[in-house]
Amino acid sequence: MTKRKKYSIKTTDKKTLSNWYKLLTVGRAIDEKAPNYLKQAIGWSYHAPYAGHDGIQLAIGQVFEKGKDHLFPYYRDMLTAHSAGMTAEELILNGISKDTDPASGGRHMSNHFAKPEWNIHNVSSCTGNHTQQASGVGRSMKYYDGKGVIISSQGESSVSEGYVYEAINGASNEQLPVIFVFQDNGYGISVPKEDQTANRKVADNFSGFKNLKIIYCNGKDIFDSMNAMAEAKEWAIENQKPVIVHANCVRIHSHSNSDKHELYRDENERNYVKEYDPIAKYRRMLLRYERFTEKELEKIEGEAKATVKDAHKKALTAPDPKPDSIFDYVTPEPYKASKYPDGTQSSDGQKKKLIEGLNETLKAEFRANPDTFMYGQDMANKDKGGIFNVSKGMQQEFGKDRVFNGPIAEDYITGTANGMSRYSDKIRVVVEGAEFADYFWPAMEQLVDSSHDYWRSNGKFVPNMTIRLASGGYIGGGLYHSQNIEGALATLPGIRIVYPSFADDAAGLLRTSMRSRGITIFMEPKALYNDPKSATPIPDDFEVPFGKGRIRRKGEDLTIITYGNTVHMSIEAAEKLQKEEGMSAEVIDIRSILPLDSEMIIESVKKTGKVIVVHEDKVFNGFGAEIAAQISDQAFEFLDGPVMRVGSTFTPVGFNRILENAILPNTDKIYEAVKKLANY
Repeated sequence: MTKRKKYSIKTTDKKTLSNWYKLLTVGRAIDEKAPNYLKQAIGWSYHAPYAGHDGIQLAIGQVFEKGKDHLFPYYRDMLTAHSAGMTAEELILNGISKDTDPASGGRHMSNHFAKPEWNIHNVSSCTGNHTQQASGVGRSMKYYDGKGVIISSQGESSVSEGYVYEAINGASNEQLPVIFVFQDNGYGISVPKEDQTANRKVADNFSGFKNLKIIYCNGKDIFDSMNAMAEAKEWAIENQKPVIVHANCVRIHSHSNSDKHELYRDENERNYVKEYDPIAKYRRMLLRYERFTEKELEKIEGEAKATVKDAHKKALTAPDPKPDSIFDYVTPEPYKASKYPDGTQSSDGQKKKLIEGLNETLKAEFRANPDTFMYGQDMANKDKGGIFNVSKGMQQEFGKDRVFNGPIAEDYITGTANGMSRYSDKIRVVVEGAEFADYFWPAMEQLVDSSHDYWRSNGKFVPNMTIRLASGGYIGGGLYHSQNIEGALATLPGIRIVYPSFADDAAGLLRTSMRSRGITIFMEPKALYNDPKSATPIPDDFEVPFGKGRIRRKGEDLTIITYGNTVHMSIEAAEKLQKEEGMSAEVIDIRSILPLDSEMIIESVKKTGKVIVVHEDKVFNGFGAEIAAQISDQAFEFLDGPVMRVGSTFTPVGFNRILENAILPNTDKIYEAVKKLANY
């Protein structure tokens, strides 16, 4: 390999030096102009000035190659984005939240610069969480033998976040070509660095990591930063391992336009950081080493001023977002499950258990799509296929590169799934988000972030992943092994949630999930995995469309709306009602929570006039409350009685079977409620 050329004031060609000075000058002019937009009520209500980070940000953008590398900038990376190729106009469009803003069309917070079509990724405001997505892209980059690197940038204080540790630990363990840049300006808003970490340099927290190289540089110096970033990129590509670049910077201004650094930095410190202004230093060097004359620099400065003025004029006349566009790009159109339009099939053939339906469908879809991957905790070691053996035999057939274990870090599992799908829209990722649904809470930050990726990017990116969660009780599992979480998840726009209760639905919904773009939370009632009650014949090509309920039992006198474990109990209660009271109950298995088949529900209520909603989750604030509200809103005049609900008590699910039985619904509890409603 040829020796890498070093950057210096003496050896760097004049054209490059001139281009850098133009970038620095344009960037700084916009950085200083941004607060004026807010004062004039034009926009840019959030601006985090980058002045003092100029060296490292210029360098990040200069080593980035669009279409080859992937860049995850953070909210202070204005010069990074400009140096990477984004124009002055595009930066201002983002700042004043115009419809033509390439990052989000005005949907995301100002100062979040992105251009997804160039692989400059749209990231959230949750500091540092994009590190996990960067590691996920690194995993795909390595699998598909890409020739680039992934650059993730952040401030030093966000390194205190646990998911940053998980991202770097994962990249180190998996040996991924990711460059993690820490722009260290000494403060997290007003919190000084010594309140964040015991090490003076936060990169030292990772000094014991295997496979990880750490490079330190002066982020205020153009040439030291360029050499550090060039070295990092070369090393990451050559060794296919991660690098940390720790750049020492200063923050010349307040953290943002909502912060006053005069409240925590004295005048001496404020004057001190101004003396280390990187752009002023670079200008002095260009003159001192006689690379440019004063007149030449003034010409570049004039060109920069004209560029910003022209960009300002164009951005002000750009269109604003339209109010009715808010419903665009919430959830992508799913795969069209057209072979079985209503999601039903004949009862002919050999019955298979629910767990068999899941396992066989996973294998069939992996054979059909070579760009499908699956990983999670405790699911791919030798002959073991997950704690419930749903993935049994997968790794043996499809190999360790496509089916593998994840660390015990639920947010890393979810965040890297998001990142893997950023590499190519053809990729589909299936994860066991946690061995039990109750353990999924650490991943909620990544799920929330992923849920609005499609909307936030104005339709330019959507993570394509199916998150499998073994859910519910009736196994004597107790806390963290028997709780239900679908009611909380259903508050998030941008995701789908399905909850099958029979083997054929499990297979059909899983197939549709794995073929669809976007995020599907696939809830698996673990108590039914091997229960003969859930066994059905399953056609090899069975598909179930999202948002399509299934009538499990026809009736005329009342409607039971249910899903999951309580479907079978509701059918039993309906049969008992018919036998003992001579009344017929219609049982609707909604199967799909998001989207919901409201039409089927309302039509049944109009027919029967009485309705009861049954689910395993708590009655208070469970998803049944939304169903009851929709019925009251859309079918009130057809009701002949109150909308009743049956579910768990407002307590955790206890471990002792006596406690579990007292808490969870069962056939007898459902029957008593149904009989009461029937005789109302």
